[in-house]
Amino acid sequence: MSEKNKKDIGKEGEEIAAKFLSDKGFEIVARNYHYGHGEIDIVANDKGQLVFVEVKTRVNLEFGEPEYAINPKKIKQIKRMAELYLFDREIEEADCRFDVVAIVMGDGSNPIIKHYENAFY
Repeated sequence: MSEKNKKDIGKEGEEIAAKFLSDKGFEIVARNYHYGHGEIDIVANDKGQLVFVEVKTRVNLEFGEPEYAINPKKIKQIKRMAELYLFDREIEEADCRFDVVAIVMGDGSNPIIKHYENAFY
C-alpha cells in the first residue's frame, strides 16, 4: 500500500466531513470555495445559519490532534475568506458561524470525527 499524500488525505477528510454534516441535517452550499489564494473547505446551511467549516484531517495522532492545527493565523484567514465569500455572493445580511470538523482516519474503516460548532468568533 502506498503512502497517501496530504492532498488525498485532505480530500478524503472533506468527503467524510460533508457526509457527516449532511447526515446531521446540514445543507452543503459550497465545497472548496476559492477566492484568491484562500479556500473554505465547506460552506453549509444549518437551520438558516450560514456555516463556514474548516476540515482538518490526520492519518494518526503522531503530529497531535488535527484541530490543534487551527492557529490564530489560520482563524484570521478563514474569517477573511468568509468575508470574501459573502462579498462575492452579494450576501449582505446573514447569521454566520465557524465550525471545525476534525478527523483522525486511523485504519480508514472507522474514522474518529469531532465536530466543534462555533469553534471561534
